[in-house]
Amino acid sequence: MAGSGKDFYKVLGVKDKASQDEIKKAYRKLAKENHPDANRDNPAAAERFKDIGEAYSVLSDPEKRKQYDQMRRLGSFGLGGSRPGGPSRGPAGADPGFSFEDFQGGFGNISDLFSSLFDLNKEKGAGPGPGPGTAGPKKKSGRQKGENVEYVVEIPFLTAARGGKISVDVAITEECATCGGNGAKPGTEVKRCEECKGSGSVSFGQGGFAVQRPCPACFGRGKLPETPCSSCKGRGAVRQQRKISINVRPGVETGSKARLSGHGERGKGGGPPGDLIISYKVKPHKFFRREGMDVHVRVPVNIVQATLGSKVKVRTIHGGKVVLNIPKGTQSGTKFRIRGQGIRTDDRRGDQFVEVVVAVPEELSEEERKAMEEFAEATGLKH
Repeated sequence: MAGSGKDFYKVLGVKDKASQDEIKKAYRKLAKENHPDANRDNPAAAERFKDIGEAYSVLSDPEKRKQYDQMRRLGSFGLGGSRPGGPSRGPAGADPGFSFEDFQGGFGNISDLFSSLFDLNKEKGAGPGPGPGTAGPKKKSGRQKGENVEYVVEIPFLTAARGGKISVDVAITEECATCGGNGAKPGTEVKRCEECKGSGSVSFGQGGFAVQRPCPACFGRGKLPETPCSSCKGRGAVRQQRKISINVRPGVETGSKARLSGHGERGKGGGPPGDLIISYKVKPHKFFRREGMDVHVRVPVNIVQATLGSKVKVRTIHGGKVVLNIPKGTQSGTKFRIRGQGIRTDDRRGDQFVEVVVAVPEELSEEERKAMEEFAEATGLKH
């Protein structure tokens, strides 16, 4: 909706009252579906992908979004010129007394606002330029840090509890090794992109303003190969599976994150790569269960052990076993604490809780049944 006439909320498919989490979720879903690497046979996907990125860059920034919403409410950026013999015309739908000068006064220099908010550059001859003593819009540097990559990794319960190493395969977009990132077949030349005249961006104008976007023909490089590289099809980048070793710190839980600097998407214009953000998902264990820093287990004992008392060996998450004394007359469901055998970190240490479950035999031999009846009669137990 800015200079391009698009409604950023409609581009992302969210309501204008959407939360930041809803906007981020919608952007990730759409960006994944429309990424050029996943739509090599659909040229329209690249343009759609850039529309999505443009919308997210504004709506994900609270200050930019606030200004955008104010502009949107004032008539979808429908600014006009002066009417002959009358006051300046304001945004569509504004009352007749609202002037373009009033609009400027409320938001500062309108050119500066558009430049900072939507990265707009005024077309040549389209209205007055910046006022005296003000600098024009700053052009973004060619070197840009690569995008961060978020990846969910399932890890075993004991690895999460004790720490350790895991290896994961992550799909990363990297510079094509065959052509060095210029998209041209080795030994051939690259030429200026005629679509953007070598600038790497194209402008879409409306109402005297222009939105600049990366050129869809050359993907923002400003150059096109005469003969495309066979490895990357002229894109200058390829999707690679990279095996990465990760040191898991002790005590991580589902939702815990780790950041690996420099392992994300490649940077643009020779910029540094982004980061890889690992989000852990801990697999359940058939014996151990975690609650905070403590570990809980259930240990079965037979009726004789519970009645007369016994000693049982109990496994811990640290690989060994501890001997637990079961007092005589212990009831099913009784819990015992083994101190210091829970989750251990640099500054905290949990305990292990053992719940005793008295196991009752489902079948008895004739001899066992008679012995049980004699026991019941001797103790006065009804059955």
